[in-house]
Amino acid sequence: MKDKVTDVYNQLAGYYANEADGASLYNIEYERPAMMAQMPADLTGLTVLDAGCAAGWYSEQFLTAGAKVTAVDFSPEMVKAAKQRTKGKAEVLCLDLAGDLPFEDQSFDLIVSSLTLHYLKDWGKTFQEFKRMLKPNGQLVFSVHHPMTDIELLPEVHYFNTELLTDHWTKSGKTYEVLFYRRPLSEILNSTLRCFSIGKVIEPEPTLKMKELAPESYARLMKKPQFIILKANKS
Repeated sequence: MKDKVTDVYNQLAGYYANEADGASLYNIEYERPAMMAQMPADLTGLTVLDAGCAAGWYSEQFLTAGAKVTAVDFSPEMVKAAKQRTKGKAEVLCLDLAGDLPFEDQSFDLIVSSLTLHYLKDWGKTFQEFKRMLKPNGQLVFSVHHPMTDIELLPEVHYFNTELLTDHWTKSGKTYEVLFYRRPLSEILNSTLRCFSIGKVIEPEPTLKMKELAPESYARLMKKPQFIILKANKS
């Protein structure tokens, strides 16, 4: 599973670095505005971990807002792209979030994970590490696939199971086979609550600009959300 996902994202690194910021409305007019709205009003001087940084879009935003940024991703090619984007201003490392993480206790004020955790089957170890690394009153903000969205990819629906799914993405005229895990809402919430207190659950709405640019996608997302965002506090 990990090797297949890493291989796909190595191949997608160029797309994320050069095209996603202008081509992927699900990112730029849906997930990203909703995620950024959950960030602290002032990031000046805060230590931030971008956990699953891809090509570094979030890292760049945090740096611009005055944060001290560490970024990690499991894809070596994504790490290269993130390093190029952040121009040496962030520490960017190739790491697997499923294992022990090489950071000191209480290292970060904020951990942000955008559309990454659904590639992990078990969140227990990851969330224990996140909790260990967060300072007192630190926050975790993460987005994942909405548990209802991916049911249509299953030949047989077993809502309460955590199941490995296969989706097909077409980017720049090429189709990629992407593997990830779908889990029920109760598992998303309870996994989080074992280590954190949940401050807010967000089912994002697309922006009005998306309605203008892609009315069919806008209408579809208003009927069935694609992503869910949790804002949690170190308990």
